[in-house]
Amino acid sequence: MKVHLKRIGFWTASLLALLMLALVAPASAGDDDRSGTFLTSFPDNDVYQVTVFGDAFADGLLGGLIQAFNADVRLNIQRQVSPIWSVAGSGFEAKVAALEKAIGAQPFNIAIVMVGENDRISIRGADGKRIAMGSDQWITEYTRRIDRLMRTFKRQSAGVYWVGLPTLARGDNELVQRMNDVMRERAYLNGYKYIDTFQGFSGDNGGYSAYGPDLEGAIRLLRLRDGVNFTDVGNRKLAHFVEKDLRSDLMQAKANRNIPLLGAEPEQAKINPGNTVKTPAPSSPVASGKQEGGKAPVVRGLSLDGTPPSSTSTASGDQKSDNGKIVLKVAGSNGREETQTIEILRPAIPASVVALMARREGSGQRGDLLVDQIAGGLTLMSSITPSDGKDRGKLSPTQAPYFRLLVKGERLQPKPGRADDVTWPPKNNTTSEAKPAEPPRG
Repeated sequence: MKVHLKRIGFWTASLLALLMLALVAPASAGDDDRSGTFLTSFPDNDVYQVTVFGDAFADGLLGGLIQAFNADVRLNIQRQVSPIWSVAGSGFEAKVAALEKAIGAQPFNIAIVMVGENDRISIRGADGKRIAMGSDQWITEYTRRIDRLMRTFKRQSAGVYWVGLPTLARGDNELVQRMNDVMRERAYLNGYKYIDTFQGFSGDNGGYSAYGPDLEGAIRLLRLRDGVNFTDVGNRKLAHFVEKDLRSDLMQAKANRNIPLLGAEPEQAKINPGNTVKTPAPSSPVASGKQEGGKAPVVRGLSLDGTPPSSTSTASGDQKSDNGKIVLKVAGSNGREETQTIEILRPAIPASVVALMARREGSGQRGDLLVDQIAGGLTLMSSITPSDGKDRGKLSPTQAPYFRLLVKGERLQPKPGRADDVTWPPKNNTTSEAKPAEPPRG
């Protein structure tokens, strides 16, 4: 019994912690609380304006994106990259100020950013002294600059895709990984989507490789002789990593256009004339706010999934506190069956948190679902996102074996002697054959 009580207390505390995190979690620039999608469901003229920002990597990425979405009428991709040449270089603040003006004068729905090719240099600090590349102080200053750069895109209500760096031939790829970790962390905190490309262009040993499979699986030359930039085939593969997430978000935004009662009356009349919200006539009880009994009727709309709202929710969408109780049957010390009553806390939840947690599909990072059965036929579930703790080392979540195997479809190297090891001749992992025991002496 004590075990069950402790477990219930743990899950109750976990739920409260998740609610508190949801209150302070940053909202994505492209999130729309009404639709629950990363991209807006109602772009102007039903066409998404796409702009690519960055350095020479972004130039090649733009060419790959144009090939990928050439026949897609939903996107209008600007044919010129908005330059961001160096985050670690001099004059950073002036460059960011100029970028803010350019962003304000160029409306877009989708921003795709790739920087970092020219950032493997020392940084001049505020005191004028050079900070050694790759040092802890360098990482701290680079993190500040990346965060400052990301916040410039907050001025636009757009979905931002931040593309990480691939492996490099001449350079410290461990430093590249640390730079990617900075971008991944700041993108998550700013509500953007991080696109990992490091593993997709790594060789069998996890390092740089100029050759690799293209989108059809054929081994092709993906990198130029400089060991940094990509060939046309490599740029098409680079764009594919963005294409997967972007197409998924476009489909989700389109699906949410058909949700009843989503948006204002003009939008409903446009996308779903049969279920348009009708304004009550002036003589109706709803319009006059009166009924025969003299009380104003309570009118509630449908929830995002089309179901009636809960009776515990207010007109503003807030969820009232509603504590409950469960009764467990246990064996007492005297051997007889006894009942134990446990109170389940259901605290009040603001409407913003309700809308965030009621989405059919979240746009942020997803965690692992833990399920546990307790007495009384009850099931406890919790979604937990693993952190980059000591047990995970420097391995990013997208490089975990289960992600590479189940999501990316990569073939993992088999362990010697296992059933999927087809190397020939087979390796013998057993110890040498046992020698016959020598006869006792004397």
